[in-house]
Amino acid sequence: MITIHTLASGSEGNAALVCGGGVRILVDAGISARRMETALKALGHPPDTLSAVFITHTHSDHTAGLRVFLKHTALPVFASPATCAVLSRQVPTVAELLHPLAPGLAQELGGLTVTPFATSHDAEGSMDFRFDTPTASAGILSDTGYVTEAAEEALAGVDLLLLESNHDVTYLQTGPYPYPLKQRILSDRGHLSNDAAAAFACRMAKTGTRQFVLVHLSKENNTPVCALHTVECALRGGGFADVHLTVAPRGECSEAYIAEDLPCRK
Repeated sequence: MITIHTLASGSEGNAALVCGGGVRILVDAGISARRMETALKALGHPPDTLSAVFITHTHSDHTAGLRVFLKHTALPVFASPATCAVLSRQVPTVAELLHPLAPGLAQELGGLTVTPFATSHDAEGSMDFRFDTPTASAGILSDTGYVTEAAEEALAGVDLLLLESNHDVTYLQTGPYPYPLKQRILSDRGHLSNDAAAAFACRMAKTGTRQFVLVHLSKENNTPVCALHTVECALRGGGFADVHLTVAPRGECSEAYIAEDLPCRK
């Protein structure tokens, strides 16, 4: 079994706790150290019980709390070589904790295997992760302008997927953002729209994925109702009525999202 809690999800900050194989890891640290520490303690997994931190990319909504968090609890930090290089310059105090991890190179931590894969975002070396134990699998795909071939291959068949559904294209195009920012978000190095998330969810459902959590929703250019409706309609239209779909809360700790191999799939 693999359990994931998002501690925060959205443009104002991202962090998640992944538990599996007797191991607990933090994925991203984009909120304050105090908020992360409080949330982890409330979940019964204080920082000193973690085995490592994994960073997807260097944008501040994924790294803002990293320096102070590691000052309180020194942990190995795994990220792509490019991300490690940037972090070592931006946060010199954590340089000795950094462990470069190339996309496709799995990292074994106890009974949990973490496999990184490349994404397409405007941060050099961005990547996301697949998690495996002997009995379950899960993945995170966020902060990517499109679904890369590496992501498609790495995530095939996971029991649980946390999937970016950042914006509704019409909301974004008619909204208050300046034109250059709109173009950045819509580009191949931006973020997945609701429609893109829906299309990928259908492809993932064909591989056996039956649990989806929509993450990184824009506060200005999306709503949970809109994201859920778009993805749910696509899944139902594709004949996947047995899929469980929910949205991660933006600014608070989520419920437990649990991945486990279903008897019918064994």
